[in-house]
Amino acid sequence: MSGRVSGTETGAGYVREMFGRVAPRYDLLNHLLSLNIDRHWRRRVARRFRNVLAQPEARVLDLCCGTGDLALALQREGVAQIIASDFCHPMLTRAATKQVPMLVEADALGLPFANNSVDLITVAFGFRNLADYDGGLREMLRLLRPGGQVGILEFSEPETPVFAQLYRFYFRHVLPHLGGAISGDPHAYTYLPASVRRFPSPDELAQRMREAGFQEVAFERFTFGVACLHTGSKG
Repeated sequence: MSGRVSGTETGAGYVREMFGRVAPRYDLLNHLLSLNIDRHWRRRVARRFRNVLAQPEARVLDLCCGTGDLALALQREGVAQIIASDFCHPMLTRAATKQVPMLVEADALGLPFANNSVDLITVAFGFRNLADYDGGLREMLRLLRPGGQVGILEFSEPETPVFAQLYRFYFRHVLPHLGGAISGDPHAYTYLPASVRRFPSPDELAQRMREAGFQEVAFERFTFGVACLHTGSKG
């Protein structure tokens, strides 16, 4: 669950506080509201980058890591060094209880890492949190070594009309009520569908990646297009 909307809700402080409030039940809600499919999506992302993860000298950065589920999935697929970063301290506290290997509290728009220092950057359902998508892409490109790869997993609107209609009904009417009731924070789960509606389409995000300087840009739809994995590399 991630996203950013217009007005006062675009501020980093606002988003950080909101995720801090829902952190205690974040994992439960992610698994429940996605019918546990989110676990499968993260495993697919990890398998997609096995070639990098199998290299003991490789350095991998998982941005907007939340409670660390993708970082752990990456760790299970190989022996590379995994660094997990998020700007929300309560999320990192939860990640620490899962023994996520290395945690760094930092904003994805200004990361404390050197140029050309990372072989792989991943983001799962956190890219929408960035106030500046293009700035986030440029920051990722700065950190990647030549030949390094990026994988951005995000929600998207399904292409099939009937499924898209069902998806929108669930996302806009069922999910906010259920998520709000369980988390105790109704606004956080109205924020999610609003952020998905405002997020660039897969084609638009792919174009933004190219304009930022990424090469070999592509995307792969998961589960009828409910989620989409965007990939690219640094020349």
